[in-house]
Amino acid sequence: MSNLLDTDWAINYLNRVPRTVRRMDELRPEGISISIVSIAELYEGVLNSNNPAHNENRMTDFLGRYPVIDLDIPICRIFGVERARLRASGTLIPDMDLLIGATALHHNLTLLSNNRRHFERLQGLRIISV
Repeated sequence: MSNLLDTDWAINYLNRVPRTVRRMDELRPEGISISIVSIAELYEGVLNSNNPAHNENRMTDFLGRYPVIDLDIPICRIFGVERARLRASGTLIPDMDLLIGATALHHNLTLLSNNRRHFERLQGLRIISV
């Protein structure tokens, strides 16, 4: 694996946003995984949608294509280090984003995200946007 899918790209792919679909198709041979944290965020959207059962089936089919990365102690440590650093500089980002970023950092993955405003604050994180 060399890429970690952020929630925004997953949503765009499920909504068939052409540039995201095209870019993910290009990156698929390199390997794409998804964080358990993004799955939690996806469930929030699915369960609050107009058609939860249909959207959950679509999401489940989509997720079946990608390995899921769970949280572990080393990821939580990176989260703690980065959160403390960001707090000290007054530039905190949402905890879910920080956990996703910490996952990418721990596994040396490039994050596929359009949310550069938050993720660029994490030291050493590589990001691809469309």
